[in-house]
Amino acid sequence: MNTFIAIVIIFGLLVFIHEWGHLIFAKRAGILCREFAIGFGPKIFSFKRNETTYTIRLLPLGGFVRMAGEDPEMIQIKPGYEVGLKFNIRDQVTDIIVNNKSKHPDCKVIQVEKIDLEDDLFVQGYVPDEEGLVTFDVHEQANYIYDEEATQIAPRDRQFPSKTIPQRAMAIFAGPMMNFLLAVIILAAYAMMAGMPVDEARVGDVTDDGVAIQAGLEEGDRIVSIDGENVSTWEEMTGIIQGSANEPLLFEVERGNETFEVEMVPDERLGPEDEVQGVVGIYPPTEFSILGSIAFGFTTTWDYTVLIVEALGMLVTGQFSLDHLAGPVGIYSYTGEVAAMGFFVLMQWAAILSVNLGIINLLPLPALDGGRLMFIGLEAVRGKPVDPQKEGLVHFIGFALLMLLMLVVTWNDINKFFL
Repeated sequence: MNTFIAIVIIFGLLVFIHEWGHLIFAKRAGILCREFAIGFGPKIFSFKRNETTYTIRLLPLGGFVRMAGEDPEMIQIKPGYEVGLKFNIRDQVTDIIVNNKSKHPDCKVIQVEKIDLEDDLFVQGYVPDEEGLVTFDVHEQANYIYDEEATQIAPRDRQFPSKTIPQRAMAIFAGPMMNFLLAVIILAAYAMMAGMPVDEARVGDVTDDGVAIQAGLEEGDRIVSIDGENVSTWEEMTGIIQGSANEPLLFEVERGNETFEVEMVPDERLGPEDEVQGVVGIYPPTEFSILGSIAFGFTTTWDYTVLIVEALGMLVTGQFSLDHLAGPVGIYSYTGEVAAMGFFVLMQWAAILSVNLGIINLLPLPALDGGRLMFIGLEAVRGKPVDPQKEGLVHFIGFALLMLLMLVVTWNDINKFFL
C-alpha cells in the first residue's frame, strides 16, 4: 500500500507539473485551453474554471492539455442546420443550441444560411415567421450547447496555430522545462532538510549494523589515511573502500586532538552494475545552507541530466539493451524499494524521475513534445507549416510505436519481477 501511495503522489505530481507548464504558457500566449487532464480514459472528476475544464481520468498514464486548433472542432454547423440562439443584453449570441432545442423554449430558432465562428464571428439565416436573412453577431466567448454540454467556440486568434513560432514553441517546451524545475526544487528542499553532502574524508554518521560502528567510529571522525595512503575527500576514501571488499584496511582516524588507528574489513555488496563493492557503513558529512541548497538543486539536477542522456546514448549505440529499460511495472517495483529506504531517498528518486520525464519528452520523436518542437522548427526553416494532416499522421504512427515499445518494456518488467 505504501508503494501505491508513493506512486500516486509522485506520478501525480510529475504529470501535474508537466501539464501545468503547458497550460500556463499556452494561456499566456492567449490560446484557448479547453481541458487540463490528469490521466486518460473516462472522466472520474471534473470542474470548469476560467474557460478550462479540469479533469481527473481513469487511467493514470499521463495527462494532456487540449488546446483549441490542435484538433478539428468536434461540433460543426453547416448551412441548412436549424439551431437555437441565446443572447446577452447587447444582442450578441452567447449560446448556440445545436440539439435538444425543446429544452430551451426561450431560444430564438434560426435556419443557418452562413456561419463564421473563427474570423468575423456571426451567424446568418432565416427566422421562422420573419422575412429575409437575419444576421447576428456572436460573442467571442459564446458556447455550443450539444447534449446540454457547453463547449466554448475558438476564434482564430485563440487557436494554437495562430500564435507566433516562439509562443507555440514555449507552450510546448514549458512542460519538460517544469519537470527540470521541479527536480531543482525537490533537491533543494532535500538539501535544506537532510543537509548537503560535503566532499571531505569525514564520517557524517554510521549505520547500526556496519563494521564502522563495530570498530568504534563516530560522527565527526576524520579519516587521515587508509593503509598509509593519505585521503582528503569523500570520493578518494570511498574509492579505496569500495575496491577492497573483504580485505583488511588500516584506517588512521583523527578525533578532536587525538589520532588513532583502527582496522576494518569492508563488507561486500552489489553496486549499480552488479559489481562487488566494499562498504563499512558510514554516511557522508553534511552541512546546511539555504543558498548552498539552491545551488545543490541546480548542480544535482544537471548531474542527473548528464547521466540519463549518457544512458540514452548507450541505448542508441547498443551498449544498453531494452532489458535495461523500465516501464510502469518496473518503476512501481523500484519505487517500492526506494520508499522502504526512507523519505529522503524517495525525494531523490522523485527528482530523478522528474528529470527523466523531462528528457524523454524532449526527444525528437513523434507524439512527444520534442517531436512537436521538431515540426515547429521545420516550419521556422521552411517559412510555412507542415500540412496538418501529414503532421497528425506522423504523430499518430509515432504514438502507436511508443505504445508498442511500452508493451515490450512492460512485458520485460513482468518477466524480471514476477516470472
